[in-house]
Amino acid sequence: MISQAKLIDELNAYAETVELPTAKQTQLFRQAFIDTITNTVSVRENGEIFVATGDIPAMWLRDSTFQVLPYLRIAEKVPDVKKLIHGVLEQQLTYLLHDPYSNAFNKEADGGHYSNDTSNVPISPLVWERKFEIDSLCAPFFLGYHLYQTGYDEHLTPKFWEAVSVAVDTFICEQHHEVSPYMFVRTDCPASDTIPCDGKGRPIAYTGMVWSGFRPSDDACYYGYFIPGNQFITVVLKQLLAMLPENKQPELTQKMVRLLDEVTAGIEKYGRLVNEHGEHYYAYEVDGLGNSLFMDDANVPSLLSLPFLSYCEKNDPVYLATRNKILSDANPYYYEGKCLRGIGSPHTPPNYVWPISLAMEGLTSDDLAEIERKLQIIATTDADTIQCHEGIDVNDPQQYTREWFSWANMTYCQLAMQYLALNKQDSN
Repeated sequence: MISQAKLIDELNAYAETVELPTAKQTQLFRQAFIDTITNTVSVRENGEIFVATGDIPAMWLRDSTFQVLPYLRIAEKVPDVKKLIHGVLEQQLTYLLHDPYSNAFNKEADGGHYSNDTSNVPISPLVWERKFEIDSLCAPFFLGYHLYQTGYDEHLTPKFWEAVSVAVDTFICEQHHEVSPYMFVRTDCPASDTIPCDGKGRPIAYTGMVWSGFRPSDDACYYGYFIPGNQFITVVLKQLLAMLPENKQPELTQKMVRLLDEVTAGIEKYGRLVNEHGEHYYAYEVDGLGNSLFMDDANVPSLLSLPFLSYCEKNDPVYLATRNKILSDANPYYYEGKCLRGIGSPHTPPNYVWPISLAMEGLTSDDLAEIERKLQIIATTDADTIQCHEGIDVNDPQQYTREWFSWANMTYCQLAMQYLALNKQDSN
């Protein structure tokens, strides 16, 4: 079991060595980098580590992955980081095995829920929110793979592979959503907070892809096949196959290979659109019946984040065509104002840009000057709170949503660490 106090000291010592181009950028980095380990992390006696999302007391499988992922960049300097990540992963696996259809969980089984309207949603006392989001089943294994890349493999236990099997079986079930037991109905709420058609979603046809009820914003999908989520599935399946010992668990291997082939084929056949210049680009959602939705949302996985997730290279032609469209008014959630321009979300008010998406623009670029600009924009639009927020008004940074959003803080830190690494390369 790690000593949280010792790790705080070690991470703080590292943070004190970081110098970014401006004092404000440096101040925000040092605050955000320590804030997560100090104020969101709880170490349990069994070694599992709970990570609250910030101003909400629950742990999201997706958010918690991206909250701690940047720490792995200094795993060689601070070896205890590997134990931290292992503990977070153990907690995620416990939750996933408890209910693979849930996206957020309580620290204890105390019956706390996002909404008291649970009459139409079977929900456990351990579950904060039971929104089925395919990226929630990907995120823990993405974290596990990056831990594995440091040379650490103590997390590859029978529990790990049991969770993989549960996730894969859930994905396979949701390739045929019409036979799935999952449904979600919430009353007296915005349309984005419930699934239409008696909780089963709008009509879809089989595509080989996996149906998702909700996006990583926790908003309901309009069409059932969320393309960035399915792209994330292919990334994680390849990573899991690379970690699975040769000739071990042949049945699971066969399932993963078949699922990977089917999802990949579905993305290629249904997930690509063609612009007026004949260039291919990715849709955000499709239904397999000929309908598609083009947009992008700040939450990851997103179309913007595909190179960050290792789905494609930064110079991939289809990605570049997609990127050009989502960073323009072709994306209904791309906003420009006096102080900011970038991608927001239907989850927040119009004309609110998310620091997560600003950081992701930098994380999917090798342009050092562009990365520095993103660091500066994020640091100077924090409303002097020394915190990254959820969304910020493009014309007035004093107006924002969420006082404390740890995922945004750590995405800024990840961008800062990428800047330092690239700057060091250029210096050499």
